[in-house]
Amino acid sequence: MFAVNPTAVLRLGLWGVLSIVLMTVDHRYQGLNDVRDVLATAIYPFHYLVRLPADAGNWLSENLASRDALLAENAQLREKQVFLNVQLQKLTVLEAENRRLRSLLESAVNTPERVLIAELLAVDFDPYRHHILLNRGRRHGVYAGQPVLDQHGVIGQIIQADPLTATAILITDPNHALPIQINRTGVRTLAQGTGNFQELELPHIPNNEDVKIGDLLITSGMGGRFPRGYPVGTVTKVEFDPGSPFAHIVAKPVAQLDRIREVMLLEGELPAVKPEPGSAVAAVQMP
Repeated sequence: MFAVNPTAVLRLGLWGVLSIVLMTVDHRYQGLNDVRDVLATAIYPFHYLVRLPADAGNWLSENLASRDALLAENAQLREKQVFLNVQLQKLTVLEAENRRLRSLLESAVNTPERVLIAELLAVDFDPYRHHILLNRGRRHGVYAGQPVLDQHGVIGQIIQADPLTATAILITDPNHALPIQINRTGVRTLAQGTGNFQELELPHIPNNEDVKIGDLLITSGMGGRFPRGYPVGTVTKVEFDPGSPFAHIVAKPVAQLDRIREVMLLEGELPAVKPEPGSAVAAVQMP
């Protein structure tokens, strides 16, 4: 049916023999290695182009999957970070509270009188009415006139005792005065509240009196309310006015009145006589 071309058959035979000879020579003498390297280098771009669609698809799928996994992991890490931050804040608050309580307990141990620990329930934010509400009352032994301290010094005194709570007036209240004395010289006077948590005024000290900045003020024990020797404040300003017989002296309370959380109430006998409002008894509300 088909005509056979002798020339084509001969050509095919020659190519077959040549191929066998070349394979034999290459196998025994490695003579075509350089040719093979050249051909492999020449056809490498074609192999790259053939693999490119498949490699691109694999790269996209892997990156998209990695991106989704990273987004999910980032979301989990953010949630965990928020949770840990909240826990850290709680731990920070607890650590600060433990430090305050430890300091307060150490002060209670070093205090010769018996003390009752109380916590603040509320604060009067009136700038000229420095009152605090405590979580201890008459059922716990609290009474009007009872001294209130913190780990640094005198804070104020109880002015009203209810069955379960009590109200205390701070020493910086404008209606409060506390009998004190200068520890270095023994000079006695009153420390009056100014309405400023950082200031007390010391009136009626003559210009020629020996008062210096940095002098420590302590309770004098006069008035029958506060035992003698508790720190009250330190002198921060001394001004002598030639036109006035008394110096202008300002002190800073040793207690951090605007930051207190727990206080100590000095336990003792109930006062036998309650002073009348407006009386001259020290360490009570001034008229």
